[in-house]
Amino acid sequence: MTDLESRLTRLAMPDLEPPVLPDADVAYTLHDTPIGTMLLAIAHGRVVASSFGDEETMTTRLARAVSPRVLRQARPLDDVRRQLDEYLAGSRQTFDLEVDLALATPFQRLVLTDLPTHTSYGATTTYGTVAADIDKPKAARAVGTALGANPVCVVLPCHRVVGANGALTGYAGGLDAKRFLLNLEAKS
Repeated sequence: MTDLESRLTRLAMPDLEPPVLPDADVAYTLHDTPIGTMLLAIAHGRVVASSFGDEETMTTRLARAVSPRVLRQARPLDDVRRQLDEYLAGSRQTFDLEVDLALATPFQRLVLTDLPTHTSYGATTTYGTVAADIDKPKAARAVGTALGANPVCVVLPCHRVVGANGALTGYAGGLDAKRFLLNLEAKS
């Protein structure tokens, strides 16, 4: 057997295991839900995205803001997917997940960090109320813009914020998704 034949034989051996890739700095997956396909991402044990955004756009944002090592790996997101599914099935009212707002602007961080304390499951608030709560009473439109670009939708409940007259206004997943989420919470 020649040296080349020996090397080829070793490469073709069936007992060789496939390589095991290390976990990514950012793991993401696409997850089909009743409100649409969501891109879920986790970095260092914290949710960095729960978004309706385009896969290429979101992974590029994650690579720029968090780490260039962004890999599609579903396993690290098992708990996030489970909790999201439970919430969307009506069997969970709160998430037990750590969130990292790495994709948010400083103003978004201000709005989103304050949001869970001002909206409870099944209740709504208004953009104006959120603006007043963060000491920016004239910033209702800016609050709406910040919430419209929420990188951690559903987990951080921007869907609970409505217009001053109670009207449903913009939502990254669309108004049907917002209506679904509000109706789901109203049933409980």
